[in-house]
Amino acid sequence: MKKTKKIFLCFTAIIALLITGCGNANNVESEKTQMDLSNETVYTANKENVKLLGRTYFDEDILYCALSGTGVEFRFTGTRCSITVKGDSGSADEGAKDNHARIGIYLNGDRIIDDMINESEKIYEVFNREEPEEAVVSVVKLSESPMSTLGIKEIKCVGSPIEPTENKDMLIEFVGDSITCGYGIDDPDKDHHFVTATEDVTKAYAYLTAKALDADYSMVSFSGYGIISGYTDNGKKVTAQTVPQFYTKLGYSWGQNGSFSPQNTEWDFSGRKPDLVVVNLGTNDDSYTQNDAEKQAEYSEKYTEFLKLIREKNPDARILCILGVMGDRLYPFVEKAVEDFTQQTGDGKISSFKLTPQSARDGYSADWHPSVKTHEKTAEKVAEEIKRLMN
Repeated sequence: MKKTKKIFLCFTAIIALLITGCGNANNVESEKTQMDLSNETVYTANKENVKLLGRTYFDEDILYCALSGTGVEFRFTGTRCSITVKGDSGSADEGAKDNHARIGIYLNGDRIIDDMINESEKIYEVFNREEPEEAVVSVVKLSESPMSTLGIKEIKCVGSPIEPTENKDMLIEFVGDSITCGYGIDDPDKDHHFVTATEDVTKAYAYLTAKALDADYSMVSFSGYGIISGYTDNGKKVTAQTVPQFYTKLGYSWGQNGSFSPQNTEWDFSGRKPDLVVVNLGTNDDSYTQNDAEKQAEYSEKYTEFLKLIREKNPDARILCILGVMGDRLYPFVEKAVEDFTQQTGDGKISSFKLTPQSARDGYSADWHPSVKTHEKTAEKVAEEIKRLMN
């Protein structure tokens, strides 16, 4: 009698599972049936509709992107998707073609569009299908802010409502220079010079480090910039090209995009805060400080001041200071800045990490910048150090 009862209960459970499974399948089919595939819906790129990548600014229904890696990501199920992008004041200027913004658009992780914003407005068709499909769409600004900005004007989709993708467990902010930006990484000729067409932040160590750790990222980086001086080839200090003065902003750019000017736009630190801030600054300072002990001491002192600003804006973040890929002469002064910061503030959530200088056997990119291989090696080492620090 007990055995018969058990068999009956198992049989009942199986039937219930089958019915539930059929019900789920029917629900999916029902969603497809209820999905309006005859009308196109227009969305703005606000935080309710998309996940914001990096430091972006939403104003008058346009999402502005300046810094490397900024953009959006969203998911939906449907048959069609297109994105309208607004160029800045230099986008239609043929004379500025080497400085146009470079954009990458991804469908389910694959880059399907790689283009330069050389018009005041461009419409990109992401996909157009006969049958609905699930899609994750990402829009990423591949080039840096000083040369150009862009605006995401609207997203048009046929299918279910778009929604932001989920946040990763960790957010890392990378503060740096051309190395972080991916300067010239698509040009393996060290004798060539900078153009935005060969700059790609997604191939640089910072982006690769975040990817390896399955973390979200935010970049604050400018080619040629430093702590006390930008790059110089005549020994004169270039104070206009320093990162600390723009750390609290949306960036810096020569181009105007409507009313948006990144250097005149404050970044709102009240939102999601990074768990870790990685600072890689000193390569350009070294062109100014050289072996001058007084200048090197100034670099270290100002570095400590900058660390205090980072801590003020990110009270709970771990801070990691790295240097060395394009020369490690200033690394001892990075260590001193970290030590002085800890002594002056009592803050122990900070450390330094020396990077391995690039090697000729791994090749170079434009203007002697790190190659793809060097960036990959650097990302691997930085990711391992972050794992150690963050448990």
